[in-house]
Amino acid sequence: MTVSLPLRTLGKDGPEVPVICFGAWPLGGGMGPVEEAQGIKTVHAAIDAGITFIDTAEMYRTSESTLGKALKGKRDQVFLASKLSSDHSRTHIREAIENSLRQLGTDHIDLYQIHSPKPQWPIAETMAELVKLQEEGKVTHLGVSNFKAADTAEAAKHGRIQSSQPHYSMLFRRAEQDPLPYCLENGIGVMVYSPIGRGLLTGKYTASHKFDANDTRSSHPSLTPEVRAGAAEICKRLEPFAKDNGYTLAQLAIAWTLANPAVTVAICGAKTPEQAIENARAGAWQLTESEMADIEQQITGLSKGV
Repeated sequence: MTVSLPLRTLGKDGPEVPVICFGAWPLGGGMGPVEEAQGIKTVHAAIDAGITFIDTAEMYRTSESTLGKALKGKRDQVFLASKLSSDHSRTHIREAIENSLRQLGTDHIDLYQIHSPKPQWPIAETMAELVKLQEEGKVTHLGVSNFKAADTAEAAKHGRIQSSQPHYSMLFRRAEQDPLPYCLENGIGVMVYSPIGRGLLTGKYTASHKFDANDTRSSHPSLTPEVRAGAAEICKRLEPFAKDNGYTLAQLAIAWTLANPAVTVAICGAKTPEQAIENARAGAWQLTESEMADIEQQITGLSKGV
């Protein structure tokens, strides 16, 4: 099934990418086990559905190795992103990129991101090493993840920052204050992760749901009882609107993030081919200003600035 996904430019003068990115964190087992064969089928389903942008990371367990197998013969069909997750020493940066390239089965990564700020390593030195990787052709673009505006501005003094990857959804909205305005003003593409609120905006979970021990959500500090209750109420209020338009709650949550003018792409995880296809369909739903205003009225007081 191929969905006609809109394309957007990722950052000033950047590459054109589909508005839905395949998030490969679940592929590595972060939200419960995924058999490798199923993971490969899920990646193939995503690509076939038009999701030709894939995001992974050094720390995503077996994600990169599964992706490497899934992308055999298909590497040239996708825009591939990964992240430097561990320490930022020059030695480790070299080890990390070579390991990622090997596991992904490629000679270059299209977008290489610093996973989070690590002040113990000077950002000037980290960026200098990443710029060398660009010059060597091992990475094409550089980005950041979980960076505030001030951290991003500091990194940008030492190399072009093409994209930023913040946590953002109608449940978790702190990014609306920082870094979304900065990115919009400075031509930095925004790839939001967890647009369905770590699954809480799908309507599949009650406020008291217990995640399995092998699912990182079982102990995630942001998923407090208050947040869970807020998510359940959002789902209750918005489900009729989603159904009336022929979409699921998850698709509504994704489309809502994409309606923010600062957002370029929504990173959507999937554990099955069906989920990947559902995510792709969300990218084709463009909410109007009046619909966004109505949704805002429905969720006022339920979103959290965390």
